[in-house]
Amino acid sequence: MLKQRIITAAWLAPLALAGLFGLDGGAFALFAGAIVLLAGREWANLAGVTTSLGRGLTVAGLAGVLLALWFAGAARAAWPLALGALGWALNFYWVSRYPVGTARWGSTPRRLAMGLWVLVPCWVGFNVLRATEPGGVWLLFVLLLVWAADIGAYFAGRRFGRRKLAPGVSPGKTWEGVWGGMGATALLALGFAVWQSLEAAAAAMLLVIAAGVTLVSVLGDLLESMLKRHRGIKDSSTLLPGHGGVLDRIDSLTAAVPIFALLYLQVLPL
Repeated sequence: MLKQRIITAAWLAPLALAGLFGLDGGAFALFAGAIVLLAGREWANLAGVTTSLGRGLTVAGLAGVLLALWFAGAARAAWPLALGALGWALNFYWVSRYPVGTARWGSTPRRLAMGLWVLVPCWVGFNVLRATEPGGVWLLFVLLLVWAADIGAYFAGRRFGRRKLAPGVSPGKTWEGVWGGMGATALLALGFAVWQSLEAAAAAMLLVIAAGVTLVSVLGDLLESMLKRHRGIKDSSTLLPGHGGVLDRIDSLTAAVPIFALLYLQVLPL
């Protein structure tokens, strides 16, 4: 398994970085859209769509929504991000109560609808952040933020983890891990503040934003864990050997990217 993970990461990481930071405009939107559509096919599986035809139709419907937003000039608009934020508030309510209330979201149509407010705002958020100057610096920030949160949570959880965060959803996650992740992202935010020569007030605001988005990224991870537990599967797919599926790699980003992008449009540039 370790060998498979290393081999997959060796080709996947350069491809992802080349697409995320080597493309812009329509080419970037297509690249990000391809990632979201792959995730959409896996979401159909999480929603309980069991046939190839059904999953194909789900992807086609999601592609239609993305194209409609593009041609309507809304691929970088704030309103899809705001709708996504409302959706994540509802996701938080369901995750925090799991397994109570499963009947309210557990049907296949409702899980498919959930995928719309998770995946579509994520695509819009990628487009917004890639358009930031210079060279998508805030897209780089949110990617590093999620990575730092994961690393910080892993080591803090292993060393200090005692209190379970959401034992019914993801038994391995602890509150100590969350605090460790927030500590790591606070250091990242300070580093970015120095790099971008932000004034003290702007740096403080970035620290607050980083803390909030870190918590949201944890929710993204927990949401996918809840859906996989409900579906009775370990990974969203086997597309990436050793890593599971695309959703398993971007679950935290589906929450962090649109929320950070919305804050960028409303509060930033700092």
